[in-house]
Amino acid sequence: MKYLIIFFCITSITVNGQDITGHVAFENLPLAYANVYLKGTRQGTTTNEDGSYNLKNIKPGSYTIIISYTGFKSESKDISIANEDVVINFNLETSADLDEVVVTGTLKAVSRLDSPVPVEVYSPAFLKKNPTPNIFESLQNVNGVRPQINCSVCNTGDIHINGLEGPYTLVLIDGMPIVSGLSTVYGLSGIPNSLIEQVEIVKGPASSLYGSEAVGGLINIITKRPENAPLFFADSFVSGWGEWNLDVGFKAKIGSKTDVLLGVNYFNYNNPIDNNNDNFTDLALQNRISVFQKWNFERKKNRVFSLAGRFFYEDRWGGEMQWNPSYRGGDEVYGESIYTSRYELLGTYQLPVAEKMMLQFSYTDHDQNSVYGNTPYLAKQRIGFTQLIWDKPLKGHDLLFGLAARYNYYNDSTPATTTADEIVIPSLFVQDEMILHRKHSLLLGARYDYDKRHGSIFTPRLAYRFKPSDQAIIRLNAGTGFRVVNLFTEEHAALTGSRDVVITENLNPEQSVNFNLNYLQQFYSKKGMLFTLDASAWYTHFSNLIAPDYETNPNQIIYSNLEGKAESKGVSVNLDANLASGIKVLLGATLQDVTTTHNNVTQRQILTENFTGTWGISYKNYKYQTTIDYTGNIYGPMRLPLLGDLDPRLPESPVWSIQNIQFTFDGLKNFEIYGGVKNLLNWTPNKGNPFIIARAHDPFDKDVAYDNNGDVLVTPDNPYGLTFDPTYIYAPNQGRRLFLGLRYVLN
Repeated sequence: MKYLIIFFCITSITVNGQDITGHVAFENLPLAYANVYLKGTRQGTTTNEDGSYNLKNIKPGSYTIIISYTGFKSESKDISIANEDVVINFNLETSADLDEVVVTGTLKAVSRLDSPVPVEVYSPAFLKKNPTPNIFESLQNVNGVRPQINCSVCNTGDIHINGLEGPYTLVLIDGMPIVSGLSTVYGLSGIPNSLIEQVEIVKGPASSLYGSEAVGGLINIITKRPENAPLFFADSFVSGWGEWNLDVGFKAKIGSKTDVLLGVNYFNYNNPIDNNNDNFTDLALQNRISVFQKWNFERKKNRVFSLAGRFFYEDRWGGEMQWNPSYRGGDEVYGESIYTSRYELLGTYQLPVAEKMMLQFSYTDHDQNSVYGNTPYLAKQRIGFTQLIWDKPLKGHDLLFGLAARYNYYNDSTPATTTADEIVIPSLFVQDEMILHRKHSLLLGARYDYDKRHGSIFTPRLAYRFKPSDQAIIRLNAGTGFRVVNLFTEEHAALTGSRDVVITENLNPEQSVNFNLNYLQQFYSKKGMLFTLDASAWYTHFSNLIAPDYETNPNQIIYSNLEGKAESKGVSVNLDANLASGIKVLLGATLQDVTTTHNNVTQRQILTENFTGTWGISYKNYKYQTTIDYTGNIYGPMRLPLLGDLDPRLPESPVWSIQNIQFTFDGLKNFEIYGGVKNLLNWTPNKGNPFIIARAHDPFDKDVAYDNNGDVLVTPDNPYGLTFDPTYIYAPNQGRRLFLGLRYVLN
């Protein structure tokens, strides 16, 4: 019995083990609910309200203790447990949310807090909260940014910023304007999300640096540098609708001074679904491949030299459920079929001179072979761009000089394009950021472009920055923008053949004047919780606006320079909160009013919501190595394009929302398993509507009768006096679906 008691005592000591205690703080403030765990075990806890923690009954051995708290840099320490308790304290540092390096606002690499131009930054972690097969869909949870579906049949679309139509948004890749014009409709697909370093968004005109198209804002997709990419990565997911997406890539070192990064994206959807029973596909079928390669070359004095290229091919179609390629271009079965092939090349070369001078260049070749029913649309577009930038800092001044030239070639098979449009637009720009005081700076800039079709175009800008503290900034921006319009490269409704296009005059460049006031503040609660507030108010006035008129004649789209004005004004707020115990919340809301005034009549712009909201709520359970992400958006009503007074479809959309949930497990070495549900509410635009596509049963208008003036007659077969029209669309037709994916990363 004596030996049995001794055995149990020894066993008790061994089982009970020792305690690890300590305190977690930030700048002498206790961090409540910080996560504390031992790597490779299931032993963990959280700190209490005074920042203290206690890990009990730890067996003797060697461990790594990790402290993590959303919004702060994780810390770890190696410890050894013997026969006595251990006390370990931690003092965490904040993560670099406001120290992110941005380049889009000024063409210079500066921290986000020091940039005189407000730049929103979205990291790969943000994109992973709601995995999508392309960057177009990835932006649906960015406040003030909305991917707009423009066609119920082929599901092509564009990006709206603060309620402005897609052509007012310039999309850049690594700072080069290679996704524009014709490619705006299709070129946002096929950029592998695994290769994206970050996405930078500027809301408001940026024409003084980037020229035409940057009227409403710009999106800069920055790809990874080879040295920052993993050795090998793969990411694949499938959905309950039959979608399959694959991102795969690797990096390699060639010789001693060359790094190369290769990434491939493949997407396939080949499962026709018609849940709204109109005999048309709810989602366009797609077969897409994109190959991206980036080279970095080491040079003396760390001078920059990089080259990147991408090949993109897509076969996309939507239409009647019985359509197949044998019907392409005919008038027996309706289908919209688009073959797109595209090449891109871009690079940066720092000149071998004492001054900091960068030569940047890009070239794209876009070939599109498409038919909309029996209407062919064959188009080619080539864009060449180069600019030389001289970055010259002086005492109290940070100067930037630039020379640029843009080559545009465009030709298509439409009657409106009688000859190819080919032009070179030279540009000159300059900006000076002046340090007025330790807390005050002023940026002045201007750009001059010469377009032989329109003459000289001058675009100035001003940006004032006041920095009252290290974690706060107030910015006032004012500037002008301009846009040279080519309707057939950007207006999908002009391509479908469902309406006639009427251009009443020679179209002059659109011009805008914008004012934007931004306030950004980062602050901490007494319990160490981290909050970031980003609020903006803006006003934009447009002149020479070119707005499509769908309403004067329901069978036409009439284009002309607006005799009047257009205005966009509103406020937006983003709140980024790192709360207790691994909870991170990102909330956004925008109120906006986008109107056009013609002949003293003011009305809201069509297909523009009056309010939006976005959210992302994440919870990380470190003990079970599982993350839950709940993301979503909500949109206010918008005016919709009806075909006439008898059209029975809703004239205004209801309030609608797309919500998603995802579960991610990262407890396996180098692997992540994720899955969830997209569109939890199963929202589609046919809810409350008798139909979405007008006269889907007669897509070639064979049974439509017209009077002597060309107006549609009301007949027993056509009681609403409609023609076939697929442009009544404001939300995705794709309903609720499950998804499951697997990621592998080898660093």
